[in-house]
Amino acid sequence: MTLKTLKQKVSGLCSGEDRGVSPVIGIVLMVAITVVLAAVIGAFVMGMGDELGDSTPTASVNAEITDDDVVFYHEGGDTMDEDDLRVVTGEGDEGIDGSETFGSGQSLAVTESTTNNDIDSESLTGETVSLVFDDGSSSVTLASVDVGENEFDD
Repeated sequence: MTLKTLKQKVSGLCSGEDRGVSPVIGIVLMVAITVVLAAVIGAFVMGMGDELGDSTPTASVNAEITDDDVVFYHEGGDTMDEDDLRVVTGEGDEGIDGSETFGSGQSLAVTESTTNNDIDSESLTGETVSLVFDDGSSSVTLASVDVGENEFDD
């Protein structure tokens, strides 16, 4: 093989005809990667959006022991249906008697008249009393208070 033949072969490999293939393949690969990433991100965002509709309420609720009752104060956040609220004590849980809503600025006293069954202040002594949101698909404790001995006036 002569130097002239070798030079022709090398120059034939680097001719202008082959140079256009590499940029086209690069662009096709970049477009394919972009489409795949967009599909993955879209599926992730769509999945997150479905979960947002079934979230528990966000509310600031505090509990306080008064002379005769345990009172829960709604200090801000989402309004909830009282049908979705339960008072939980050591003796079990009781639904709230009413079809009203529990919203910002409202209070809910745990007495015999606010629950479906009899809960009186004497039966709460030594118990933890909690207000729980439970709509059947999600549940969260909004506030709790420990009722000590001699908390209520006789």
